[in-house]
Amino acid sequence: MLKNILLGLIAVVAIAVIVVALRPPQTTVERKVGIEAPVEIPFAHINELRKWDAWSPWAKLDPEARITFEGPEAGKDASFS
Repeated sequence: MLKNILLGLIAVVAIAVIVVALRPPQTTVERKVGIEAPVEIPFAHINELRKWDAWSPWAKLDPEARITFEGPEAGKDASFS
């Protein structure tokens, strides 16, 4: 009986290894959202990091988080941490 249980366990592990080995090496997940507004409006909210709190779902999860901004107000080289 113990031998049958051990063989069954080895078979389950072997099947799991085969299934994982046959999967593609990379997986891609994409999400798209349509915004019915001129391009300039959403771009302004994304380009200026100080405006991210208005739309970011992560900002609402931790309202006590401290955010520091560095570099220019918007655009290239603007950053926050």
